[in-house]
Amino acid sequence: MKIPYRLGQKSLLVLAVSLLLAACGQDEAPEQAPSGAQEKPPHPVEVAELTRQDLDLDRSYPSLLRSDDEVTLVARVTGTLEQRHFEPGEMVEKGEVLYSIEPDVYQAAVKQREADLQSARAELERAQRDANRFERLLSQNSVSRQQVDQARSELSVARASVVQAEAALVTARIDLDYAEVTAPVSGMISLGRINVGNLVSNATELATITPLDPLEVRFQLPQRDAFELRRQRSEADAEEMIQAVLEVPGPAGEEDDRLEGRLDFLGSRVEEGTSTVQASATFANPEHRVLPGQFVRVSLEGLKRFDVLAVPEIAVGQGLMGPQVFVLDEDNVARARPVGLGDVAGSWHILRDGVEPGERVVMGDLAGIEPGVTIEPLPFDGDAQALVERTMQADDAKQGAKEASGSAGEDDT
Repeated sequence: MKIPYRLGQKSLLVLAVSLLLAACGQDEAPEQAPSGAQEKPPHPVEVAELTRQDLDLDRSYPSLLRSDDEVTLVARVTGTLEQRHFEPGEMVEKGEVLYSIEPDVYQAAVKQREADLQSARAELERAQRDANRFERLLSQNSVSRQQVDQARSELSVARASVVQAEAALVTARIDLDYAEVTAPVSGMISLGRINVGNLVSNATELATITPLDPLEVRFQLPQRDAFELRRQRSEADAEEMIQAVLEVPGPAGEEDDRLEGRLDFLGSRVEEGTSTVQASATFANPEHRVLPGQFVRVSLEGLKRFDVLAVPEIAVGQGLMGPQVFVLDEDNVARARPVGLGDVAGSWHILRDGVEPGERVVMGDLAGIEPGVTIEPLPFDGDAQALVERTMQADDAKQGAKEASGSAGEDDT
């Protein structure tokens, strides 16, 4: 069927007028909204002006315990190992006799050298008398010059014999001392490596003594931490402020052991392969609660970052441009601000850039906050840890209420 031209033109005109009226109706719709509707209320959250502050860092480093004064006992003389005066695994004191290596034989050698020395001294006295007598006879022309020279030569030989005998006696006494192997340090002694009755010689290893108090811990600091620590240690009384704490995993079901010590070394060069600086700390261990060879974590308490800008960790979100915080404008409207993140200091996160001192920043939980939302600023007391704990408790309460509501709905069904 063919539609007349005029009729089609009229239909198009009617359609256009209808669309125009509909558009006008949409523009007027907000004005016709029910009078009971209200705007969304401001979102309440903790807000504070950014100020620079000094923050304590929470730093711990993995390490392996070691005993810096550990000693391996070795035999210094040759002979039969006659006695062992300790039980493996017990604590020994410095100077305590641990092994005996034929001490009677070396005692006899000392007596022999003492007799040799007496004989040499007697010969020296005889040579001295002869030399003096020949000197007097020479003045009387009763002996020849050759006889005098001979007497003087014998005196020199006698003197050398005394010196040689004295040296031999000293050596014999040293060997006698070495025949009784004593502990050079106090500590726990290992199992013996040579059984009693075996022949030992110079440099034969016998056992190991491991001092347990104090203990040394060597660990690696990231170079930034090392630089900040060196700067802080250069200040007055900084060494007393920085304390090393040793955290040792305890047995299953028990709390970790904690030892307090001192930081006594900080390296002067950065390791090329790891970009770290070596440090060491010493810990008193009087109850022998930890042993060398254990893997532990060393914490440095008192290490700080100075004059930094920071917000609680929960105030840092993730946006399209990366990490961000929310800054309030003069109308208390939240504006997203990309920031550069630095170190974590407890419950604080240090901001390297993106914000300036004096700006009002959201410090509390970011749940429900997005760019353009109006904020009701709540006071922030500066305690980031307490703020994080309150937020976690509130989230747990909401989650519990949600689960309870869901359970009630299932029961009704």
